[in-house]
Amino acid sequence: MEALESVSLKPFAYGSIARGDVSPSSDIDVVIPYPISSYKLETVLPSPIRRELAQATPSMVLKGHIYIQDGVCVSFPIFKMRQREFEFYKWGGQVDSQQIQNEIRVSGVDKRLLLIEPTPTGHRESGVVGHESEVAKKLSVSLGIAQERVRVLTRRDAIGRTGIYRTHVLADTEGFEETAKTLMDTDPALRRTVGRRER
Repeated sequence: MEALESVSLKPFAYGSIARGDVSPSSDIDVVIPYPISSYKLETVLPSPIRRELAQATPSMVLKGHIYIQDGVCVSFPIFKMRQREFEFYKWGGQVDSQQIQNEIRVSGVDKRLLLIEPTPTGHRESGVVGHESEVAKKLSVSLGIAQERVRVLTRRDAIGRTGIYRTHVLADTEGFEETAKTLMDTDPALRRTVGRRER
């Protein structure tokens, strides 16, 4: 994160690393929450093991993912995010580099739909389903994102798949912006999604 901040970017980490409920299998996820030049980003990162464009659903933001090593990913949106997409990170727990240095943990919800609340000696877990409004208030997010995440994750449990709409692994010769433009040129749904955000 310091490398990213050295070129005036403002990243944050999210998920278990922010909440403090880490395990040996936990990923390290870092996001820059606004569109940036991928060239600027890649010049300060180590050589990646994989680069990809990913989109969860046709109406959601297209993101660039740069995997520095297994389980370590830096992501950024290709175009402007909606408020609910910002809230996704706050829902899971997010911290900046200063908070990490000061060992500050924050509350957030994990993929099991458990609210993780840090305590002086560890953390407290409580169920989210049926308590969406209360949890949303605790995390200072909208009720809409709480209901959306419950719907998505309970459906995932029921049908047993993640439901990622699009994943395009980039070749060494491909750039993020150029490849995203090619996808937009060939996919009307993606063009509509981008167009709605530019209004």
